Amino acid sequence: MQLRRLGSIIVKELRQLRRDKLTFAMIIGIPTMQLVLFGYAINLDVRHLEAGVLDQANTARSRELIAELAATEVMKLGKPLQSPEQVDAALRSGEISAALIIPPDFETRLERPDRPAAQIVVDGSEQVIQAAARQLAAFPIYKNTGWTSRTAGIEVVNFYNPQRRAAVNTVPGLVGVILTMTMVLFTAIALVRERERGNLEMLIATPVSPWELTLGKVLPFIGIGLVQVTIVLLLGKLLFDVPLRGSLLELYASALVFIVASLSLGVFLSTLATSQFQAMQMAFFTFLPQILLSGFMFPYAGMPVAAQYVAEVLPLTHFLRLIRGIMLRGASIGELWHSLAALGVFIVIVLSFAVSRVSKRLD
Repeated sequence: MQLRRLGSIIVKELRQLRRDKLTFAMIIGIPTMQLVLFGYAINLDVRHLEAGVLDQANTARSRELIAELAATEVMKLGKPLQSPEQVDAALRSGEISAALIIPPDFETRLERPDRPAAQIVVDGSEQVIQAAARQLAAFPIYKNTGWTSRTAGIEVVNFYNPQRRAAVNTVPGLVGVILTMTMVLFTAIALVRERERGNLEMLIATPVSPWELTLGKVLPFIGIGLVQVTIVLLLGKLLFDVPLRGSLLELYASALVFIVASLSLGVFLSTLATSQFQAMQMAFFTFLPQILLSGFMFPYAGMPVAAQYVAEVLPLTHFLRLIRGIMLRGASIGELWHSLAALGVFIVIVLSFAVSRVSKRLD
């Protein structure tokens, strides 16, 4: 081995890297993004959970309890509710994540240590919400007033996952994560592969339009995505007994829309990359923010507002709301229409950009 020849190879690779601007950007961008996401956006402390209040006592003491709990900033007690039926509907639609229920005999319960003075009903489809509610359950009622020295006067009622099984929370989210990883990656290399293999030359000689070429790359993978959904649902039921409380048809309809959204993102990435390796790099670059900011691993409510704005752009965020709502809460698409509409807008915008970049000429 001669150091001169070895040095020449090293210089050649460094020059190649300098010319490959996308790879160079990934070298800097991936660690930067991970540092920002884990250091700034990812927060395990749940704050500002959207919560409703059903105050059936409507007394000075009940209003003070509401103020005390609101001061913790764990729950954002901003939605007044009028009946238990409204509590059920708001939780099922995902409008709120928890509800504070104060019974009519709240004053009497304060004097009886054998009964909880109030109740917090939580959406058990997300484990982080359950953990936040358990923190509030140990909250000392009127700790600064002297009316009572009792603590733990709040009962937590866990809707949709009373056994608090982790698989019930994880399996629906895994459907979205698996589809994100496979659908984006498959299509990210689709057009690039055609260019590298020379098949694009044959397409140039045909009257195929950019829309036809793009849709032709997307449609075959839809069936693959639906097969993956079926596999995860079956295994989730057989191995972990994950319930399906909503409509199976609506679940597949939501998955279909999300698959198209993921494929649209993959086709768009394929129009930016010049090689399959670059396409894979860019696909990986989109995985991290989707998995970390969507609410799959870390609580959405604990993120800074800026990170939540980014999360609202990502399709996985909206699909997790859809699949958890349908599978675990028994919600309908009509109740979750805003998440479905967000996916539709994402498809139109990203697919339009992708089609505009598809060119029937060789670079």
